[in-house]
Amino acid sequence: MAPDPSVKWVVTLLVLLQTVASYLVRDLPWKWVFFWTYAVGGYVSHSLTLAIHEISHNVPFGNKRPRWNGYFGVFANLPIGIPVAATFKKYHIDHHRYLAGDGLDVDLPTRLECRLFSTPLGKLIWVFLQPLCYALRPLFVRPKPVNRMELINISAQLAYDLLVFYLMGTKSLTYMLASILFTSGFDLITGHFIAEHNEYGQGCDTVSYYGPLNWIALNVGYHMEHHDFPSIPGRKLPLVKKIAPEYYDGLPYHYSWGVVIWNFIFKVDQGLSARVKRRYKFNHSL
Repeated sequence: MAPDPSVKWVVTLLVLLQTVASYLVRDLPWKWVFFWTYAVGGYVSHSLTLAIHEISHNVPFGNKRPRWNGYFGVFANLPIGIPVAATFKKYHIDHHRYLAGDGLDVDLPTRLECRLFSTPLGKLIWVFLQPLCYALRPLFVRPKPVNRMELINISAQLAYDLLVFYLMGTKSLTYMLASILFTSGFDLITGHFIAEHNEYGQGCDTVSYYGPLNWIALNVGYHMEHHDFPSIPGRKLPLVKKIAPEYYDGLPYHYSWGVVIWNFIFKVDQGLSARVKRRYKFNHSL
């Protein structure tokens, strides 16, 4: 599939916006720092994480320039404050290759998570702890050696964070770091983490969302379409549904990520255990 050059400009705009916002909060009282972190920074930061998802599929520069895409992922990662781009790509490939594979797809909650967070209160706590769970889960489920791009990602991120702290101060750095924690914890867009692969029909473990938040979520809601055609840029996924309605119109779908979060917390048949698990046979020497 041809690359989508518009992703480069969207990401650059988001990086500049979050950097300028970090600068503007440098002298504000702490209550306003956290207000703007949740009201603005969280959404910008979440859009950047979804842009990193696009970049992991080589959307900006195409499949023939993987290194350029890798470096651009490091650039998109800068205002997030925590190095995630290179590691995300490493594991996201497995997510598509071994979807719902027990011990292979680190998107699946662990058995410990399912036991600890099985009540409404527990599931609410898990929603807030999502960033920590997603960061730590691969280390226990399927640890992999650190690669060169991850080292570049870590080094660039550390340098950027120190630069923000030196030039803008503690409040700016806090705004940047707290933005990713707020947005990946509890807001409406967070619903996509739950909506994408919780089982909402017998054996239906990938479900799309067709609501308005796709506009700021880079169409990640078109998730069934994305798994069918992972190389198609998010901007063109609505076209996939439009030209092949016979494959998608009869499938379950979501109209609200807020409703998804509510049902996840309070419905007995929803939760961390509501996931399809598969066993894959493959050559471990590969």
